Amino acid sequence: MEIGQKVKVYRIRDRVSNNVADKLGKVGTIKEYKMTDGSGVGVIIQFDDKSATWFFEDEVKPVA
Repeated sequence: MEIGQKVKVYRIRDRVSNNVADKLGKVGTIKEYKMTDGSGVGVIIQFDDKSATWFFEDEVKPVA
C-alpha cells in the first residue's frame, strides 16, 4: 500500500470507539504510515468528512 492510495476499511480487529467503528465499510485515502507496537505498521486514513484515524494494514483493502 502506498501513500495517496484509496482503501476501504473491511474489518476492525480490536474494540474501538463508535466514531472509529462507523468507518467500517468506508473508503478513504492513505495519508501516512504509523509504527504500531513495534511488531507492525499501520496506516493513517483520511476520509471524505476530513476525519482521520489509523488502522492496521490487514484491516484495509485497496479500492480498484
